Amino acid sequence: MALAVARRLELEALAASVRVELASGHKAREVAIAACRQVIQACAASIRSVHRLDFDGARDTAAEAMRFLRLAQEALAPHPSLAASGPLHDAEKEYAEARLTAALVTGAPLPGPEDLGVAAASWLGGLAEAASELRRHILDRLREGPAQQDRAEELLAAMDDVYGVLITIDFPDAVTGGLRRTTDALRAVLERTRGDVTTTVLQARLMVAIERHMPPGAAAPSESGAAPE
Repeated sequence: MALAVARRLELEALAASVRVELASGHKAREVAIAACRQVIQACAASIRSVHRLDFDGARDTAAEAMRFLRLAQEALAPHPSLAASGPLHDAEKEYAEARLTAALVTGAPLPGPEDLGVAAASWLGGLAEAASELRRHILDRLREGPAQQDRAEELLAAMDDVYGVLITIDFPDAVTGGLRRTTDALRAVLERTRGDVTTTVLQARLMVAIERHMPPGAAAPSESGAAPE
């Protein structure tokens, strides 16, 4: 009887300590999830600002995202098993994407994982997503006309460079956070964008050739179609 009572008391004491630990983890997770949502929203706004060429706005919203990211990281730091879960990885990836998109578009040095304070796998995912974001920027430049075609080709080359690096990262998805799927998606975006840029450049060259051989005073033909979506 005494042994049974002692065992019950032992179990109750152990369960109490476990409850305290789980309650602490639950509270930290709730804080982190709320902060991660703010990170993702701010990063989306930052990337939209980059596409609008509002680089000051992009920098400000990226700084806001960083503050929320640090809050999430600090909340989960005492709980490594929770820190490795989805929300924090996604938030870090989105933050890396926002910062890397701005750097790729402006030509600034690319910040690395340590510069951004994110995990290597999150940084790689963000790099792949940032390269995909260049498609929109390239199409916007093509719509501006022949004067921006060189810029579009420079951005396409940057996309190609990123893809060329990512395909050399040959580790299991459990280590890279599913990078292989993201890289495959980037390849499809890259090939579509390459076709769009090539078509637009060839059309522009054809127009120049036609205008060069037209009789003086003749009306130049209009370009067919706008840049693809």
